[in-house]
Amino acid sequence: MPKLKRTAEEQEARRDGPEFIESLDRGLRVIQSFGVDRRPMTLSDIAKATGLPRATTRRILMTLEKSGFVVGDERLFALTPRILTLASAYLASNQISTIMQPLMDDVSAKAREVCSLAVLDGDEVVFVARASPARVFPAGVDIGYRLPAFCTSVGRVLLGRLTNDELAATINGMVLKPQTSETTLEKPLVIATIITDRSKGYSLVDREAEDGFRSVSVPIHRYDGGIVAAANIGAHVDRITTGEMIDRFLPLLKEMATAAKPLLV
Repeated sequence: MPKLKRTAEEQEARRDGPEFIESLDRGLRVIQSFGVDRRPMTLSDIAKATGLPRATTRRILMTLEKSGFVVGDERLFALTPRILTLASAYLASNQISTIMQPLMDDVSAKAREVCSLAVLDGDEVVFVARASPARVFPAGVDIGYRLPAFCTSVGRVLLGRLTNDELAATINGMVLKPQTSETTLEKPLVIATIITDRSKGYSLVDREAEDGFRSVSVPIHRYDGGIVAAANIGAHVDRITTGEMIDRFLPLLKEMATAAKPLLV
């Protein structure tokens, strides 16, 4: 099971200053550990994933259980639906999601495809809003779904907001792992592709992030021009060609981005 590691520099930065509450940080790490393995977890699983002592992990689990966020039988533990209140609070307070949702609903209805919104979180993108013409979301790619930024159309659009030097440093600092047989892993080529996509104003990724899936994305700018999110439309390769994506979907996405810019502050 992968461990939720932090570098020594990150740990030191987080603990530098009286504002840091270590117990809260540990509790959040325990909550996050449930996403590492999609099943109920043992105390040992969670301690290993978080790097915390078993005794500390157990106390945190007991606290979360009494607060209604975790359920367990002394052997296996799982999150309860109450944990969704934390995500709901984010979605309700997130200006980007609130403003973009009706615009995405309109684009999705016109394109007759799912429209998604993502933000950058470290080396990954996180989907924070979705619109579907049938209001049925594909399994596995719902809100909260994560993908590597370097090989996704939304990720490349978001990384494009960096300067060339910042982009090179960011990509060179990543571990690029293949998601499919088509994933580009050569770092100079990834950097060059992102720079090219920035100049074009959109990114189209073909089967690099998920097998049999291609998508086109545009940056979502706030009023002052800063890129705050990326919106995409994706479809299976059997149904949509890359040419159709450019001709049918890209104009809709660009129109939406233009409409959103003066609304985002």
